[in-house]
Amino acid sequence: MTDAERTPSELDQLLDRDPEETAEWAASLDAVARQAGPHRAAYLMRRTLEHAGRTGLGLPPLLETDYVNTVPTAAEPAFPGDEEMERRIAAWNRWNAAAMVTRGSRFGVGGHIATFASAAWLYETGFNHFFRGKESPEAPGSGDQLYIQGHASPGIYARAFLDGRLTEAQLDNFRREAGGDGLPSYPHPRRLPWLWEFPTVSMGLGPLSAIYQARFNRYLAGRGIKDTSGSRVWAFLGDGEMDEPESTAALALAGREGLDNLTFVVNCNLQRLDGPVRANFRIVQELEAQFRAAGWHVVKALWGSAWDELFALDTTGALVRKLREVPDAQFQTYATRDAAYIREHFFGTDPALAGMAKVLTDAKIVECFHTSRGGHEPRKVYAAYRAALAHEGAPTVILAQTVKGHTLGRGFASKNANHQMKKLTTDEFKGMRDLLGLPIPDSAFGDGPVPYGHPGPDSPEVRYLAERRAALGGPAPARRIHPVPALPEPPERAFAALEKGSGRQETATTMAFVRLVKDLMRDPETGRRWVPIVPDEARTFGMESLFPSAGIYSPKGQTYEPVDRDQLMYYKEAADGQILNEGITEAGAMADFIAAATSYATHGEPMIPFYIFYSMFGWQRTGDQFWQLADQLGRGFVVGATAGRTTLTGEGLQHADGHSHLLASTNPASLNYDPAFAYEIAVIVRDGLRRMYGPKPEDVFYYLTVYNEPKVQPPMPEGVEEGIIKGLYRFREGTPSSPDAPRIQLLASGTAIHWALDAQRLLADDWGVTADVWSATSWSELRRDALSCDAAQLNGEDRVPYVTRALCGAPGPVLAVSDWMRAVPDQIAPWVEQDWSSLGTDGFGLSDTREAARRHFGVDAESVAVAALDRLARRGEVKRETVREAAGRYGLA
Repeated sequence: MTDAERTPSELDQLLDRDPEETAEWAASLDAVARQAGPHRAAYLMRRTLEHAGRTGLGLPPLLETDYVNTVPTAAEPAFPGDEEMERRIAAWNRWNAAAMVTRGSRFGVGGHIATFASAAWLYETGFNHFFRGKESPEAPGSGDQLYIQGHASPGIYARAFLDGRLTEAQLDNFRREAGGDGLPSYPHPRRLPWLWEFPTVSMGLGPLSAIYQARFNRYLAGRGIKDTSGSRVWAFLGDGEMDEPESTAALALAGREGLDNLTFVVNCNLQRLDGPVRANFRIVQELEAQFRAAGWHVVKALWGSAWDELFALDTTGALVRKLREVPDAQFQTYATRDAAYIREHFFGTDPALAGMAKVLTDAKIVECFHTSRGGHEPRKVYAAYRAALAHEGAPTVILAQTVKGHTLGRGFASKNANHQMKKLTTDEFKGMRDLLGLPIPDSAFGDGPVPYGHPGPDSPEVRYLAERRAALGGPAPARRIHPVPALPEPPERAFAALEKGSGRQETATTMAFVRLVKDLMRDPETGRRWVPIVPDEARTFGMESLFPSAGIYSPKGQTYEPVDRDQLMYYKEAADGQILNEGITEAGAMADFIAAATSYATHGEPMIPFYIFYSMFGWQRTGDQFWQLADQLGRGFVVGATAGRTTLTGEGLQHADGHSHLLASTNPASLNYDPAFAYEIAVIVRDGLRRMYGPKPEDVFYYLTVYNEPKVQPPMPEGVEEGIIKGLYRFREGTPSSPDAPRIQLLASGTAIHWALDAQRLLADDWGVTADVWSATSWSELRRDALSCDAAQLNGEDRVPYVTRALCGAPGPVLAVSDWMRAVPDQIAPWVEQDWSSLGTDGFGLSDTREAARRHFGVDAESVAVAALDRLARRGEVKRETVREAAGRYGLA
């Protein structure tokens, strides 16, 4: 090939000090390819690259390696346990997991069997030798954090039954929780808070959260809150789950920050819920390349010991080449076909493979292709886990190949439908018993449900299990609430600044909140426990003042001189920084928040996270994670800034949030507030600190919406604290122009209070109508209180909803207005005795000025005034002509 024909290379722009030497290297490679074949040449190149890496030349690594185990059989460490004992323990757990789901199928509640069947040894090896409990001296109070694959939960319950933490009655209540003593279908801390730490079955959220949990562990250590160096995060995932974008969204973060306290274990059974993960491709190789590119250490545990003979016979590399070529769906077919089929379709395609097959028995071929996988042998799994712990400077992913439905019989193993198969027949259970070698007699199989199996509380198996867990620091998984004292109440002066108002200065409620938190972070008692979290645009929310004082967390500190170093509010990163500034990732910031919000349980260290974001990009974009937060019993403050559909001028539809409060109202753990004034923020935050971090902490979190619209902040009136917390109080009473003046009640939340106050003036000055203005700080809390009262009345209690009592006797109709869609205030309509109507910002947002947007949606002061007159006209208290006249005067007609 001439130089003109050669494809240009980026190396062409670098100086070649010795072109003749370069040509000699190329010629040598060509010679090897001609004489020994291209595969030999490729092998030599890979060996050279491997050697270069060991000697520190710093060449970029290959993204993909051969389809073989990373740890060769000869290099496997000695197995430290009693392998036969652990096999019996695993057998009991396999049996009881299948029995539990099958027994539950009588009630139609479902369950999954095949996932744990494939992954059993991945868990058992970890529980026996690696997973540290809460009492571990290497990780006191924390242990390891285990993200269990959701569909494998029956196997975890089976193990808890074997070690005495669950009873047969509880196993029989799998997926039957209404009676109060059931087991949730998947890992749900809210439903089983003594066992589960992390909810994982909303696929993709487990791996994302695991990365940020490992990162948060480093954050706690960097800030001197707790030494977490002995804790490791283990995330168990399915290869199909890796298709979720959240599963791989933060791989680069883990690689970039060198989170070698993190291990992913991907159960590569090559199947997702309805079929092959990569039917025409190879998921293991794809994942290896993806993780290596992100800076992860990759360990492949693909083949069991039965394959050692085959690899020893592969003197030409034909077997390895063939394994790299076979697509996953075809390999699944091999796992279900007889030896003759495999001889023809696998070995028969290459003369070298055909020669190899001649010395292999049918039994050996069936064993290799049907069952012998790295994920099914404790020695292979142990070697992979040990390799993960030994690697420093990067996170590790273990790609363990298994067979979905392993040990459940030919009706389950590798079948596309096995995810939906919820039970085994009696004959299938007998076959499973024989395969596992369990001492369960035929007489145990009567007309009733299949029996559970247990070797006895004082059996060698249970004693061994207990000894292993004691050596590792107690039971796992386990969630503990540590006996930590309540956080002291912050000083009053931090709240007093907001309660006294802003005088004549206009201040946005966003700025008021940031100022409050900044003052609270200065408190010597609790200030260090605040965790400010922002997905970029901290300056948008006025948080740049925190940069130099609190610092932005970075494990590397600051290795550069910031461009704004000569300014007062310069960009400061530090290894002990307090702010988590995550860049443009709401999902990552939310994962941060969940880790911080549950630190009181995970590490026994209560932290006070506040996560501030564009409100449109919170509940709408990461709503699933808010449910994960609630499920994980998280505590903290979530702040939707630039809130409402009309306050963010010029940004338009994609930034205009008119519905986050409606979405938030669906989450039972979220206490949702739309404060209008700075003093309301002070009262709400103080109440939140008391409820979440006081003597009797509650498993709730607060959602506050704040606005970027500067307004004069009034001082706090006397006696309004209860109304602020409960959701409604009268802010300004109207002054009647005459005893018979028409009257109306205006309820407003957030920035809409200002439109209501202006409408109050217009109604009084122009039309002689008296309006009382109420601040509705929480529509959803009013509704929840009312629903609770309704339930109590059905039980014979005489309870009246707070909203009904607050408005009792208020004259005239009620008109509610907010910067949200009407469904938000309409939540309380059934419990308002007066005539009810509402105004809101239903529909899509748009770009314009605040004034124009509010006129467009019909929520500005003039629109509120005309709507109020209309409600009164319907009651006959003002003339219908007055409504038309007002609409014309205000330019609405």
